[in-house]
Amino acid sequence: MVETDKRHWPEIYAPAFDIGPQTAVATAGSCFAQHIGRFLRGAGVNVLDVEPRPESMSDEEAAQRGYGLYSARYGNIYTARQLREVLEDAFEIYVDERHFLTRDGAWFDALRPGVEPDGHATLEAAIEARRAHLLQVVELAQEMEVFIFTLGLTEGWIDRETGRVLAMAPGVIAGDYDPARYEFHNFTYDEIYADLLEIRKLLRGINPNVQLLLTVSPVPLTGTASNQHVLAATQYSKSVLRAVAGALADKYPTVDYFPSYEIVTTWAVPEAAFAANLRSVRPEMVEGVMEVFLTAHGLSAIRI
Repeated sequence: MVETDKRHWPEIYAPAFDIGPQTAVATAGSCFAQHIGRFLRGAGVNVLDVEPRPESMSDEEAAQRGYGLYSARYGNIYTARQLREVLEDAFEIYVDERHFLTRDGAWFDALRPGVEPDGHATLEAAIEARRAHLLQVVELAQEMEVFIFTLGLTEGWIDRETGRVLAMAPGVIAGDYDPARYEFHNFTYDEIYADLLEIRKLLRGINPNVQLLLTVSPVPLTGTASNQHVLAATQYSKSVLRAVAGALADKYPTVDYFPSYEIVTTWAVPEAAFAANLRSVRPEMVEGVMEVFLTAHGLSAIRI
């Protein structure tokens, strides 16, 4: 019997492909993906950043504006459908002015509303900012060798008018929620599997050598629109995402799965994994998760 002591946790992960200091790694996904990028950079890995912050910008302001959190300023990407649509837009440099919302006279990109906390002065400026962002996403896709995507949610909000999935419901940051236009959608296993297959196809169409590493965020839902209790809704989302990620990793040698979700949520964890709010993963737990990842890839775990 394998003991559940954390000293044996590295055995939980046998990488399907190598990541070394020179590997060009790109990151995206829900908020837990930020930890992965941060620790990889700390270990000396070549984590790409195609939209670096201005030199004069402080760390605090940079984080507020989405700089340095992921390999591009797409903000949190919670669902596979969001990522698929970002890539589709980028490869066509497609911008639809219907995806912009207003608040107090300022314009916000509904597909990444949090990256400009104060919005843009004009619709034209907001459109141009999105177009510039998409150009950088194309560059990122061309440069990456390994793409790490953290799946966060199955729940999303769809704009009936355009068919697009929004980062969050209108009215949270900008705009107004119109139930006639926006609808809640809980993505199924089949939908997520199809979206991830298309993501793989899109990336390998522009970069034939890219490899995809999937993780599932252990961060529970803070709320749900599914009419379930949030605990049940969380278990549904995470279970579906885990099943899809595992199925793809089993089928394709260029797709891997890292079990960050399992390490954090296991009953065998020797200490509390979450902070007092029962949602934020404690820094010590994040460090333990990343130590497993870095050790498996032969990288030095540096405390951050």
